[in-house]
Amino acid sequence: MSSPEIASLSWGQMKVKGCSTTYKDCKVWPGGSRTWDWRETGTNHSPGVQPADLEEVVRKGAKTVVIGRGMSEALQVPPSTVDYLKKNGIDVLVLQTEKAVEEYNALAAQGVKVGGSLPFNL
Repeated sequence: MSSPEIASLSWGQMKVKGCSTTYKDCKVWPGGSRTWDWRETGTNHSPGVQPADLEEVVRKGAKTVVIGRGMSEALQVPPSTVDYLKKNGIDVLVLQTEKAVEEYNALAAQGVKVGGSLPFNL
């Protein structure tokens, strides 16, 4: 199963190809996507993205995970989150959201089983 392309990113919204939902923040993985609701894991700007935020993406088959830090890079990604991914044999990239979307789409186009957590407006 291939990772869906992120069709568009503009202020306040993100669209995933093949999905009718417009996201503010989203998780993507090979074969799907959904809203990333920070309240599920208590995520906040600091300490930032937690391993629990990425468990679903890993379970769904991502071999590379791209983590967006927001448009203004306000969202933190602690070393424990990167370590969690690496210990599970997952390659990880942490980038500003626009760059994260570009990298995610490039990897998806190459057939990489890529997933991500992509916040929009931080």
